[in-house]
Amino acid sequence: MKQLLYCLLALLYTPNLLATDMPLNMTKGVTEISGRVFGLHMTIFYICCAIGVVVFGVMIYSIINHRRSKGAVASNFHESTKVEIAWTIIPFVILIIMAIPATKTLIAMEDPSDADLTIKITGSQWKWHYSYFDKDIEFYSLLTTPREQIEGTESKGEHYLLEVDKPLVLPVNKKVRFLMTSEDVIHSWWVPAFAVKKDANPGFINEAWTRIDKPGTYRGQCAELCGKDHGFMPIVVEVLSEADFDIWVEEQKQQANTAAAQAEAALGQTLSMEELMQQGEQIYMARCAACHQPNGMGLQGVFPALKASPVATGPIDAHLEIVLHGTAGTAMQAFANQLSAQELAAVITYERNAWGNNTGDTVQAADVNQHGK
Repeated sequence: MKQLLYCLLALLYTPNLLATDMPLNMTKGVTEISGRVFGLHMTIFYICCAIGVVVFGVMIYSIINHRRSKGAVASNFHESTKVEIAWTIIPFVILIIMAIPATKTLIAMEDPSDADLTIKITGSQWKWHYSYFDKDIEFYSLLTTPREQIEGTESKGEHYLLEVDKPLVLPVNKKVRFLMTSEDVIHSWWVPAFAVKKDANPGFINEAWTRIDKPGTYRGQCAELCGKDHGFMPIVVEVLSEADFDIWVEEQKQQANTAAAQAEAALGQTLSMEELMQQGEQIYMARCAACHQPNGMGLQGVFPALKASPVATGPIDAHLEIVLHGTAGTAMQAFANQLSAQELAAVITYERNAWGNNTGDTVQAADVNQHGK
């Protein structure tokens, strides 16, 4: 009896406890489409409320006024044509009333024509790649929440699991068309404030669009269960004024030129083991630890260990080949286009000498560049 009472109390108080930490309604968003979706949601909600009031009102009235204690006698009727026509036509009319605004909103959501800017979004385990058409800008966006917060050794930050190193940057008051695809499994690009949620399927391209009404920072997540780190694939969008966006575009081009010059200069540099290990550890923790784990032990049956593995302790060329070009049919991605030659050299050196591997091998940027030819 006590257990039943505790269960009833939990059912009564749980909704109130949850309500203190979450909104009671969907967000209105910051785009015209999100506003229309919100309006559609509220319209259908009110219709459902009206139906509930009518149905439960009739039911409660009937229970009270036609109870046995008042001497009510049940009517005896069968196959009433009028009743059957009524309960067919009335729901049909209600559905039509709901379908008209829903169809108009859906058509508007699926119209990416006449876009001012087109961006290709590619999902991969577990990051997003953004490519701006006609602007020669592309980059990967990775989670930056510290491992200490994820592992529970530090308190959670304000934007826990919703922070990245490079946000997607968009201009305000411009129609932006998204082309979405995937390199491996099904992902889903979802930003609630834009009312955009579209699957990114390998081998296919889906379209979506948005026009944002006000600058700001907006956050979302992958909304498709895409693997063990599905919850570590956030989306951050920074919306700038048109003038600030143009400045950002020029800055990105300058940074790309600087990075290219630095990459070229790195081919002639020879770093020490200490320098390579320090840089390699940082890259490994940001790019590789999610699968192979910070201790290099991997996950048995899912991701292979690098500690004492034949890859990390075997021939350098074989190790380079896997890191640069990935392994077909597995979650091991190709990092040739994700990291610079210097970064690749550092992380491979780290993997070959961390966790007791101690091969003594050092890999330089020139070695990576030579292997890629």
